[in-house]
Formats: sequence, C-alpha cells, structure tokens
Amino acid sequence: MYILCMDDLDQRLLALLRVNAREPVASLSRQLGVTRATIAARLEKLMETGTVVGFSVRVREFPDSSTVRAIALIEVEGRSTDSVIRRLRGLAEVEALHTTNGGWDLVADIRTDSLAGFDRVLGRIRSIEGVVNSETSLLLSSVLT
Repeated sequence: MYILCMDDLDQRLLALLRVNAREPVASLSRQLGVTRATIAARLEKLMETGTVVGFSVRVREFPDSSTVRAIALIEVEGRSTDSVIRRLRGLAEVEALHTTNGGWDLVADIRTDSLAGFDRVLGRIRSIEGVVNSETSLLLSSVLT
C-alpha cells in the first residue's frame, strides 16, 4: 500500500461514491466530465492504495419517534481521560465516542428510548469521576445522512 496524493477529481469522485457507491462508471464519468476509462483508472488507483477499502450498502434507519438522540460534549479533568473513556464505553446508550480538541475533550453520541432514559444516562455521565463539565444537545431531526 502506498500514499495517494488525491487531486480535485479524486475528491469529487469520492463525494459521488459516498452518495451512491453503486453508481455506474458511465454515470460517474458523465457527472464528472471525464471518460469512463479515466474513472475506471481512478477507482482502481483508489482501491490499490487503500483509500477505498470497499463498497457497502447503507440501510436507511427509520426514525422511531420515541427515540432520543443527543451529542454530549465532555470536559475531562487532568489525566483521567483513559479512565473516563473506559467508563463511558460501559454505557450501552453511548453509541459512539470521539476524542476532540478545543474546550471539550470527548464527544459522545447518545441514544435512549425516552427522555427519562436520557436523563438517567446524562446523570451517569456527569457522575463519572474525572468528568468536570458537559454540554448536551438533543438531535431533533436529520437533514443529511
């Protein structure tokens, strides 16, 4: 595997593939204004270098009106980040956890079945030793998936 220096065409091709990984090469070439051979060569190069590691199917998630989703920004005290991460990983309601820069140390993607469940998990997060501050935003509707 080698490093790929992507140009504008590669970036635009990847953007189209993110929308529909099954888009035919002929359609991609028309949309990008290049030949089918160019698209085929670019796709092969992107796969050879490991930039594209596969093509997959995304299944639309039908929103359940009772599901509560939120993003929690979490500030951690001193060097307790690893300990806080271990505790957060143990919460089933935390679907994803990310480190970040800036004023917040961690970002947690939370999903619960009710506002009462959300309140409970938020309380558990805030009571974790090492968590000094948090800010949470409820996700109301998705405009891009």
